[in-house]
Amino acid sequence: MARVLSGIKPTGKMHLGNYLGSFRNFKEFQDADESYIFVADLHALTLPIDPHFLHETTYDIVAFYLAAGLDPKKTVLFRQSDIPEVSELNSIILNFAYMGETSEMIQYKEKSKNLSQKAIGVGLFTYPILMACDIFAYDSDIVPVGEDQRQHVELAHTLARRFNHRFAKDGEEILKEPQSFTPKAGKRIMSLQDPFHKMSKSDDPRAQKGVIYLQDDPASIRKKIMSAVTDTDCKVVYDPEKKPGVSNLLNIYCAFKNCSVEEAEKTFEGANYGTFKGAVADAVLAELEPFQERFKSFRENKSYLDEVFAAGAKEARKAASVVLYRVQKAVGLR
Repeated sequence: MARVLSGIKPTGKMHLGNYLGSFRNFKEFQDADESYIFVADLHALTLPIDPHFLHETTYDIVAFYLAAGLDPKKTVLFRQSDIPEVSELNSIILNFAYMGETSEMIQYKEKSKNLSQKAIGVGLFTYPILMACDIFAYDSDIVPVGEDQRQHVELAHTLARRFNHRFAKDGEEILKEPQSFTPKAGKRIMSLQDPFHKMSKSDDPRAQKGVIYLQDDPASIRKKIMSAVTDTDCKVVYDPEKKPGVSNLLNIYCAFKNCSVEEAEKTFEGANYGTFKGAVADAVLAELEPFQERFKSFRENKSYLDEVFAAGAKEARKAASVVLYRVQKAVGLR
């Protein structure tokens, strides 16, 4: 049985892309593998964030995990900052990462390009090292990630191999060398108003009209879908270059109906865009409304969420302490 690790940063309101790319998939890992799923609250500090928002969103995410079907008796659910062993492991592994390879990380380049050199936090630069330590701490075999995070898992693999080559004896493995995994179902969900750009967290009120947030009420979700950008062709055909808006709606419909694009095209052959959009809204709401009800039930019970965090931290620290001791012993600290 493989050990799977994944986490979500509480840096913005969760949206439809998060649901289809992460929350919806986690239960499958729980049923087949040994799963460690966490809220990456320390990673959220790499860029400025409101403390109250960070605190509340951390609880939102664990409630979303539970609403998506994760069972604390089957999956270790925890908060990153509750595991001090990871931070201590990070202080050691930092010494085995090179400035050159860290500066080449695509996410670092993208997030720092609009910042003054004097305003770039060291945490943003070393973010991939802390992520690697998250992976190492639980002897993770598989790390499900989107394409934007695959490079970070590759760095973790490089660091583990480098560390093992230097310190391991007789073929032992001090740090497990992880493998990334990108779910096939993870087609990128684009903005409903700007289908050439990914649906993502944004402070721009205009951009928010193209994002379906998981806490939007059903009427707002339907309105956003019915207002989605399409074209004047009035044909429901999949063509991301010529018909990006329609293609995005088809991707969403297919994801919720578990059907192929070809099947969806046949379903809407001869249909007008109003009918098509209404069907997309129906498909989304048929699954999201019950999910939202479960989320509200969990979110209103903060004491239970604290119990989930406490139980998860206990299990996660057991695993992390074993790895930390192996590393400390290897480098001469124990």
